[in-house]
Amino acid sequence: MSTEASTPTGSAARALPRAAPAARGVDSRGVAAFLDAVEAAPGVELHSLAVLRGGHVVAEGWWEPYAPELPHLLYSVSKSFTATALGLAVAEGLVDLDATVLSYFPELDADVTDERSRSIRVRHVAAMASGHTAETLGEASADPTGDVLRGFLRLPPQGEPGEVFAYNQPCTHALAAIVQRVTGGTLTQYLRPRVLDPLGIGDTAWLKDEQGREIGWSGLHATTEALAALGQLHLQGGRWDGRQLLPEAWVEQVRRAHVATADAHPDPDWQLGYGFQFWVSRHGYRADGAYGQFALVLPEQDAVVAITGQSSTTQVLLEAVWEHLLPALSGPPLPPDAAEHDAALAARLAVLRLDAPVAAAGAGGSAGEPVQARLTPVPGSAPATLTRVLLQRDAAGTGWSIVLEDAGDRLTAALGEGWVTTGPLATAWAWTGPGALRVDVVFVQTPHRLQLQLDPAAGTFRGTWCTAPLHEPPLARLRAPLAP
Repeated sequence: MSTEASTPTGSAARALPRAAPAARGVDSRGVAAFLDAVEAAPGVELHSLAVLRGGHVVAEGWWEPYAPELPHLLYSVSKSFTATALGLAVAEGLVDLDATVLSYFPELDADVTDERSRSIRVRHVAAMASGHTAETLGEASADPTGDVLRGFLRLPPQGEPGEVFAYNQPCTHALAAIVQRVTGGTLTQYLRPRVLDPLGIGDTAWLKDEQGREIGWSGLHATTEALAALGQLHLQGGRWDGRQLLPEAWVEQVRRAHVATADAHPDPDWQLGYGFQFWVSRHGYRADGAYGQFALVLPEQDAVVAITGQSSTTQVLLEAVWEHLLPALSGPPLPPDAAEHDAALAARLAVLRLDAPVAAAGAGGSAGEPVQARLTPVPGSAPATLTRVLLQRDAAGTGWSIVLEDAGDRLTAALGEGWVTTGPLATAWAWTGPGALRVDVVFVQTPHRLQLQLDPAAGTFRGTWCTAPLHEPPLARLRAPLAP
């Protein structure tokens, strides 16, 4: 998969207005209770949180080493941005929801012979209802031409298009390919003047396929502010600053269930139906990405909740939203000392920090510093491409750094007290036992953290992902893709 991106434009400036929680009728105690719940929940790790009511951000925070200006890999929230581009193209008469997908790619007509495949409509793939009964990305990617779209259309659906739900990445890939075909540019180029710039969304980057198309189903890197703005645009029925950016009828289309999902997932918030690249929730609807990237749109509360993180138990995360945030956003009577609770919440949100390795008493090297070492992986260690780890003095000789030799690349990051950020990497370290050194490496433009257990005396290391990257690139690509 290509790492090219559209040339970023815009800035990281905050475009959404801010207000104290009480000023928008929000009880800060509920937000604080939500923080308590997620920080205690196993399998839940937040990287950012933005809570909006009445179009104003009333609470926001980033868990160090994550920060407001950093783009974050949004995984399948990318689908909802693709759906936004599709809605614009439909409104401009460039795409017909009732046309077949194949009709936009006449060069593939002779290659696609199955009648069900030929009958898949744009609205079918928008609703994950191509007729396939399971994910087809692996098979589609194996097409000898390297074209995922061709591979997808050559896979005969097991059911009738429009009648069967399966969460299937090539469906969204087809939408993205159609929009890029009819507009003559990338999704980003199409969205930039129509939505991204009006919403104040600054730099973004999107993974591309081998044909140079932004993949649509994943790979978008954007800030928490962008995630919140997408949710707010939908909450406002597509209107922004007095302009109808996205047709209100399209917003209604994306938020309602077009196909049943009751049997598709064991968790209740995935059983209520699928819209056009949005999930229906028990409360409102949502843009939803792997490991807990969320833009929750809550019309009854006039609210949006934007979350990034690396959570493996995302239903637990949603339960915490419903239990604690929802009541706080529903206009409860505020206490007389609401201003004090607001101040306490703001102070707490300003000092959020991810857990870091903890030093064991009496463990470690001299003066509590790292040691010079060259280490090779224990067999079976992750990631498989990481062939050597070096601990060394930095160029000035006054500090320490870690070097990861991975798939022909050398990634270097400083080591210091607490979380230290070096470009797209952040590190924290500690001696955790006799001769045992742990270094955590956070790829701060993605959800992912790599834990390295180092044994300098033996010259070996073992690596473990907290959550495994879904795109499986070399480590150097675990960042927003660079513009060509």
